[in-house]
Amino acid sequence: MYIARKLETTLLQYMEKREILAVIGPRQSGKTTLLQKIQSNLKDSVFLSFEDRDELELFELDIKGFAARHFHRKYIFIDEFQYAKSGGKNLKYLYDAHGENKIIISGSSAVDLTIHAVKFLVGRVFVFHLYPLDFEEYLSFKDGVLCNLYKKIKKAVDLRSGRFSVPDISLPLLKQVNRLLEEFILWGGYPRVVSAGSEEEKRLVLRNIYNTYFLRDIRDTLGLTDDFKLSRLIKALSLQTGQLIEYNELCRLSGYDHVTLKRHLNILEKTFICRMIKPFFQNKRSELTKNPKIYFYDTGLRNHVIDNFQGMENRLDKGFLYENYVFVQLLKYDIPAGFWRTKAKAEVDFVIEISDRILPIEVKSGISRPLIGRALYSFIEAYKPGFTLVLNSDLIKHTQERGADVYFLPHWAI
Repeated sequence: MYIARKLETTLLQYMEKREILAVIGPRQSGKTTLLQKIQSNLKDSVFLSFEDRDELELFELDIKGFAARHFHRKYIFIDEFQYAKSGGKNLKYLYDAHGENKIIISGSSAVDLTIHAVKFLVGRVFVFHLYPLDFEEYLSFKDGVLCNLYKKIKKAVDLRSGRFSVPDISLPLLKQVNRLLEEFILWGGYPRVVSAGSEEEKRLVLRNIYNTYFLRDIRDTLGLTDDFKLSRLIKALSLQTGQLIEYNELCRLSGYDHVTLKRHLNILEKTFICRMIKPFFQNKRSELTKNPKIYFYDTGLRNHVIDNFQGMENRLDKGFLYENYVFVQLLKYDIPAGFWRTKAKAEVDFVIEISDRILPIEVKSGISRPLIGRALYSFIEAYKPGFTLVLNSDLIKHTQERGADVYFLPHWAI
């Protein structure tokens, strides 16, 4: 079942451009389905996969033969490109020798793993990320009417311009969207999970995604043999979601030394499992600047790792899960974020720098009154940001605090 992806519209805008299009993202995030959907509507096109060993060998051992076999077509789609060890060099040859053709590739690792010799492709490739569904795509599949309402409400919050207003939504509708948000956070946004018919099937799909990650990305593509240690590391990170990374503790739990640990943390980022965010600081004397915080690309996969699919109302980690959701939404909209933490342990969950302005974002699971915490109050005093967001489940309101406009908005409003 095809779930409409916003990236489809973007890719179609570049189909007649000269550059190679590279779509990268986690396994089973929908890359193959998306490219097949686009290819099916293009005449004079061919869809290849480097899971086909014959095609892969032809590409790697006889690039001119590969071109002779396929480049009589205008559009050449190549899936699972990360298996091509000499991918960058050979793509450069195809790009330079066959300027009339359009090449579209996909891979399940970040660029320096997917295309290996990316230096060959400087100026020749546009890279796009396809992550698991964002909340808008999820809503479009689950409830089209609510999705249309969501789009209207979301216009009230424009992070890039810094324009905010209080959205108009009734309490019953707020509860309906919140209920779907909780389901989305619980099970995540992998398309096959979203379309699964039962909780048992969702669990099975998540288990298969996780196992396939170790079998293919870790063993086949990266050639790592210590996957047991990596599994322990992922488990430890899942229990530290939204918290500062403690390197010594992670070394103890995983069995890695410090150098190996940091290398494997980088691998987890490049293969779209976890992502670290760094602290925001301007005053090095009073603010902690070293250890990052960790979040997962998909909360459903994270919940599978710790085997906890309890509803949000029963979870001790629900605050961190809401934080993780906000982080992922920012990531999917390509909005870089840090966090603020002082040596006195005052902390603001996210800090965004937009248009030469600073926007602090505090994430709460639920609040009943328009009050801000001491940490956010301290940040406002120190940086005078002009405006701030307090994301929560229950309260929609605009107030002012020390000259800053404070907007209390639903988590999903960003």
